[in-house]
Amino acid sequence: MGENPAKNHYAQLNQGEENEMEIFGYKTQGWQRILCIAGYILSCGTLLLLFYWKPEWDVWANCTRCSLEEADVVLLRTTDEFRIYSRKTVTWISVSAHIKSRLDYPATAEDDSIFSKAIMKPSLQVRSIQVQKLRYVWNVYAKQFQKVGTLEDHHTCSAIHAKFGSGLTCNEQNVRRIICGPNTIDVPVIPIWKLLIKEVLNPFYVFQLFSVCLWFAEDYMEYAAAIIIMSLLSIFLTVYDLRQQSIKLHRLVESHNNIIVTVCRNKEGFQELESHHLVPGDMLVLKKGKTLLPCDVILISGQCVVNESMLTGESIPVTKTHLPQADNFKPWRMYCAEDYRKHVLFCGTEVIQTKADDRGAVKAVVLRTGFNTAKGDLVRSILYPKPMNFKLYRDALRFLMCLIAFAAIGMIYAVCVFTLNGEEAGEVVKKALDVITIAVPPALPAALTTGIIYTQRRLKKKGIFCISPQRINMCGQLNLICFDKTGTLTEDGLDLWGLLSSERNCFQDIHSFPAEHSLPWGPMFRAMAVCHSLIVWEGKIQGDPLDVKMFEATNWVIGDSSGHQIESQGSTCATVVRPGPKASTAPVEGVTILHQFPFSSALQRMSVIAQEIGGEQQVFTKGAPEMVAMLCRAETVPSNFESKLLFYTAQGFRVIGLAYKSLQAGKQATDLTREEVESDLTFLGLLIMENRLKRETKPVLEELSAARIRTVMVTGDNIQTAVTVAKNAGMISPMNRVILVEANEIPGSSSASITWKPLGENKAEDYGSLEDDSQTERRIRLALGSGQYHFAMSGKSYQIVVQHFRHLLPKLLLNGTVFARMSPGQKSSLVEEFQKLDYFVGMCGDGANDCGALKVAHAGISLSEQEASVASPFTSRTPSIACVPELIREGRAALVTSFCMFKYMALYSIIQYLGVLLLYWQLNSFGNYQFLFQDLAITTIIGVTMSFTGAYPKLVPYRPPSQLISPPLLLSVVFNILFSLSMQIVGFVVVQKQPWYSKTDIYSACLLMNNHTANSSSVSNLSLHGMRDGAHEQMDNGYKSYENTTVWLLSTINCLIVALVFSKGRPFRQPIYTNYVFILVLIGQLGVCLFLVFADIDDLYSKMDLVCTPTTWRISMVIMLAIVLAVSFFVEKFVIENRPLWLLLKKTFRYHSKSHYKKLQRVLEQDSAWPPLNETFFSDSVAISVEGNMEGHSNPTFDSNEDAL
Repeated sequence: MGENPAKNHYAQLNQGEENEMEIFGYKTQGWQRILCIAGYILSCGTLLLLFYWKPEWDVWANCTRCSLEEADVVLLRTTDEFRIYSRKTVTWISVSAHIKSRLDYPATAEDDSIFSKAIMKPSLQVRSIQVQKLRYVWNVYAKQFQKVGTLEDHHTCSAIHAKFGSGLTCNEQNVRRIICGPNTIDVPVIPIWKLLIKEVLNPFYVFQLFSVCLWFAEDYMEYAAAIIIMSLLSIFLTVYDLRQQSIKLHRLVESHNNIIVTVCRNKEGFQELESHHLVPGDMLVLKKGKTLLPCDVILISGQCVVNESMLTGESIPVTKTHLPQADNFKPWRMYCAEDYRKHVLFCGTEVIQTKADDRGAVKAVVLRTGFNTAKGDLVRSILYPKPMNFKLYRDALRFLMCLIAFAAIGMIYAVCVFTLNGEEAGEVVKKALDVITIAVPPALPAALTTGIIYTQRRLKKKGIFCISPQRINMCGQLNLICFDKTGTLTEDGLDLWGLLSSERNCFQDIHSFPAEHSLPWGPMFRAMAVCHSLIVWEGKIQGDPLDVKMFEATNWVIGDSSGHQIESQGSTCATVVRPGPKASTAPVEGVTILHQFPFSSALQRMSVIAQEIGGEQQVFTKGAPEMVAMLCRAETVPSNFESKLLFYTAQGFRVIGLAYKSLQAGKQATDLTREEVESDLTFLGLLIMENRLKRETKPVLEELSAARIRTVMVTGDNIQTAVTVAKNAGMISPMNRVILVEANEIPGSSSASITWKPLGENKAEDYGSLEDDSQTERRIRLALGSGQYHFAMSGKSYQIVVQHFRHLLPKLLLNGTVFARMSPGQKSSLVEEFQKLDYFVGMCGDGANDCGALKVAHAGISLSEQEASVASPFTSRTPSIACVPELIREGRAALVTSFCMFKYMALYSIIQYLGVLLLYWQLNSFGNYQFLFQDLAITTIIGVTMSFTGAYPKLVPYRPPSQLISPPLLLSVVFNILFSLSMQIVGFVVVQKQPWYSKTDIYSACLLMNNHTANSSSVSNLSLHGMRDGAHEQMDNGYKSYENTTVWLLSTINCLIVALVFSKGRPFRQPIYTNYVFILVLIGQLGVCLFLVFADIDDLYSKMDLVCTPTTWRISMVIMLAIVLAVSFFVEKFVIENRPLWLLLKKTFRYHSKSHYKKLQRVLEQDSAWPPLNETFFSDSVAISVEGNMEGHSNPTFDSNEDAL
């Protein structure tokens, strides 16, 4: 039954966001409820269990459709490909206790807020639902459920200052608290009994329970007991693991849930209260000293320095400035654009320094509370991980369905055979049900999990930690890796290489570092001393590594700012820098940094207003050279600026531009806007930093390239520097061409342009960036014809392409290798766009900017040991990209192990199933000990040890198959089923043709063999023995027969043959002989099986329900098994694993990959006009708004500082 969205019955929740859902309204019906309860009782709880697995069926059975306004139950469905349903009950919240005389709450302050729109009059109640820890209330006017616990986005900057600047009244605060709920990230430790019940009700364990009950009914006690012990062990281990995770998560968040904070109450002044009482709109006062933030807040006065490492993984202190009081009609977030995060302090981060301004205390307005906060969002992503869509798991279910279909056929066959032979109904049912437990292996999920557990353990030994084990198999399919540059491909720290100062419109001689003589005093020196956001924290200078290196070069020191306070209405702290002991003599005592405009990734610069002690105020700006030059007076910028910049960036240097100007006397630093400060500057020169490649970068990228795994650079750095680093690292071959893709919006219109320009050779002595002579054009065309070209583009161009040239995006991504000046949101968007082309994308990064992309990639690998690693599935203890090929190797090995395990478990079940069905023909079956030997002594031990094989050390240039339903794998299973079936039928039929065969006398074979030498007494003894065994045989339900012995011995050793044949080694796993445990197990099992074949021990045979056969027949069985082994091994080796053969078949039948990117490659190979060189296209379409999409992929916290400049 599906959903037909009708008017008012259906709506969308969190539209456009990552956790978007569809919501359907339902009303509970009494008579339907009574019928369902009757159904629960009559079905002995089976119906209830079914409804537990399928909540949508529960809702459809108990309720009728209605509008969302009338609904008392809602059904939620995710909008992704999984379409997962969940059921939620609508609850009522009463606010009447706090609105006694004010039915129009609130009278003036917030008529447009969700809090006033959610209260139903005259009942003064609010309808709400709780979904994934977030509360949604019914908006009476908009007729929809809306999220609460966050300040509305529509407020302007001036409105936030005006409405919330003096705090909420006590009454408003109480109403909001009742509606929003407490400001806590409450992750209770889940009780063990709850975890147990949830685990036990898993469909797999329910099937196990069904199997165990059936086995007990058939007196198959030993295996039933063994399965119970194994299942209990598995359940307890899982519960223990879940419990430990729950405790760890609880400890992670509990410290933020109860902090004493100071709030400002409208008309009542300051109050101290516990943080769980905070609501959106509350005015928070930030005091001096370290403070842990219990919620997300917008700073509205003063300045703060925050340590965001708790969330972002970067321990660099971040400076936050107050929200401007702009009189603008734009919502505050839109007005501030990408910089809105500079005014937001996030929950879970630590305020390490506050600086008040002339308006008094440092104040902030509560923006988000509880699970709506950045910290809450991170915790929710752990509690509710995005389900993984992997073909292996889908195919596994399909395969199980096929086995169930096999079982159904077997059941019909069993019913027919036993009924026609007049068996009792109870016995017929037991035998028919037994077929299901044989055909569908109950140990399959456990066996598949063991491989993942072993891989996880191997990765841990190599310093790679995994919090999402199901992604390990996915690593085996990765074919594109995105790398951040700074700190990932290159060294974390930057070295100051040189200083190119500019005077009178000309560059001077370069000042190299380390220099024998120190820098001369002047504007350039002052810029290096003050234009940064460094602080002294715990006795050490802390901040951006670039800032630290630049400041250290001056030999100045940061003074204790608390000693230089200027008393005003509140205390204003200013940072003072002074000459250090090693500094050259300076004509000033020190310089005071009065005001900061922090670094902005959107503006690509930072500025400070500084004042020499006893001197004038000056502005210093540093940032991307191109950006700084645009802000300077044209006459101060050297004419050869662009060629000099290209000269250094082409060599891979990180280049920073510096500029300054003097401020008019009498102007207050805090009154000036950023636009006023950063204009009419004087260009000072270029700071040249060296960012060396890590030692292991080049060999790792070469290894990935050899394995045909595509590598892409996604960075916040300059495009020319990024291209040079890509070339030096081997990401771009020296023979390949780089094409710069530039997209620009046309001023005054809604259209845009896109241009393709070939980048120059990038030799240090030749810095003409564009080539246009005909010879070069021909050379480039030749390179392009062979597909040897790479696109490079900036984040700005990428955004415009997404908005205006959507149809070109896939083509650009197909050869896009360098993406520079990318914002965190754009990084996440890029990863998702690659995924849309059917690439399996890995992301490797180390900083706050990468966390969003790390989460959305198929495999995110964080090189940070900080908390940020929680946001990525994999974390490497060593900050080196060497972990990437290691992870791919292990992923490939794990994937192949899963396939081997799956094939083996399926074959073992089918071998046993075929043997049992053959014996059913004679109303016979395997004995309990025969089943026990096959299930426990053979399969369980093989299942545990087969996965021990490690990964092959070399990455081959192709990936293992990603799906079970692929021709080679299916053919492998089908062939082995046919070999097994043929052998068992031959054994079953041929044994009946033997001269010593007797259907009734199961001792005739050995008697015939011995009758020449046996005396009468031994014959009579044998007869008596036979009679005793005959009596025993009746007790054993007649399992003993020549057919049983033959089929059982053949099928048991066949299981060993299959295990050996399916244990693949190269090219993805180490050779099978390296798995010593598995080889010893197989030898031991084969030894025991051959002993059973050739031994003639009465007690042993009696216990195992075997009968004595002539030695010639035993040798015949071994010959049959040897033939099957040889044929099976030959087919697997020379047909199934013959890659050239399959490639030839693909070519013959013209089979092409269905992957989107492969199709596109084939199309572009035929397109001689692609890529267009030195051409410009214009968009005639209306821009698509992607603002929401760009931001929708990532946690707001993660979009922190850019990679620096």
